Amino acid sequence: MAKYQFLTEEWVDAAKQIREEIEGDVPAPPHAVRLNLVATEVPFGEGEVQAHLDTSGGELQMDLGHLDEADLTVSIDYPTLKAIVVDQNQQAGMQAFMAGKIKVLSGDITKLMAMQQSGAAGGELQAEVAAKIQEITE
Repeated sequence: MAKYQFLTEEWVDAAKQIREEIEGDVPAPPHAVRLNLVATEVPFGEGEVQAHLDTSGGELQMDLGHLDEADLTVSIDYPTLKAIVVDQNQQAGMQAFMAGKIKVLSGDITKLMAMQQSGAAGGELQAEVAAKIQEITE
């Protein structure tokens, strides 16, 4: 299986493919949130990547670029975002937030807190998706 660097266009496309393969099998996220991300300290390109997460349609969608109407926008360093998304390390997210590595640039912080609290939910199927994401990530 090919491996891609986290947050590159190739990685995002491969991650979307994984999600599409199991579409309909994953339970809907418990909270609807439209979250814009500014990933800093990115080891490629110009050192910053804009991305977004959107669960408002009943499933998790991640893509590059920002949503026009987001609930909130956060800045997060690349290593922390990779730990949360790829390694499924929710504790890393809480520690980073407390250390000021995750900054809310605009919007409703309660949406971020609700998403963080429900992040570990998902069961076996979510664990399978996480394992496949890890397999495609350098």
